[in-house]
Amino acid sequence: MKAYFITATDTDAGKTFVSAGLLQNWSNQGYKTLGFKPVASGCQVTPEGLRNDDALKLMAAANVSLDYETINPYSFAPAIAPHIAALQDGVTIDLQEIVTHIFQHQQKADYMLVEGVGGWLVPLNEQQNVADLACLLNFPVILVVNLRLGCINHALLTAQAVEQSGLTIAGWIANSAEPDVAGQNSMTHLEENIHSIKSRINAPLLGVIPHLSGTELNNKSRFADFVNMEKCI
Repeated sequence: MKAYFITATDTDAGKTFVSAGLLQNWSNQGYKTLGFKPVASGCQVTPEGLRNDDALKLMAAANVSLDYETINPYSFAPAIAPHIAALQDGVTIDLQEIVTHIFQHQQKADYMLVEGVGGWLVPLNEQQNVADLACLLNFPVILVVNLRLGCINHALLTAQAVEQSGLTIAGWIANSAEPDVAGQNSMTHLEENIHSIKSRINAPLLGVIPHLSGTELNNKSRFADFVNMEKCI
């Protein structure tokens, strides 16, 4: 079994697109796959309870079937920092409980992903943050870099923080999450910025994803066009 923790330089950087893309492609190769979204804010109220779109996408991409509450044990309706949402609900996010929960199911899959929430240092309770959860899991980290102004600084600071936590960065993926008015990436000097990160980060570049929208975002078969899946095995 191989497992990875997915984090990013900021919110809406493309963690879920990357996570679902990896899971779907591993599934297509015949591997047993499983994805977790332990903590999620911005959930929708449904007859079955709170549901998070990111968690549902991971469930759709993986082929090991578990119930929703197992995939996303901590769900909150407001689209705010999870520790604030938890405080409002009178809930304490228990990281050890999450880890125990995930380890109970890890032998069911050949490949497993755990997707964080927001960036690397987002608080999860009054004492712990996303980095603490990743350290308890002790999985290699895949970093999603949102290609936008400031991404060099964000990428290098996040990579430094991951390494200082004692974890290995398995690789990083450059993602064009933010379009301009023409539907393309709004960042100028895109290649130069990618090169600047690549030459300064101690981890392989796994792929560069252009800006995708509409049906393209749901076409997981295109994921392998941009990400080197051989480096992710």
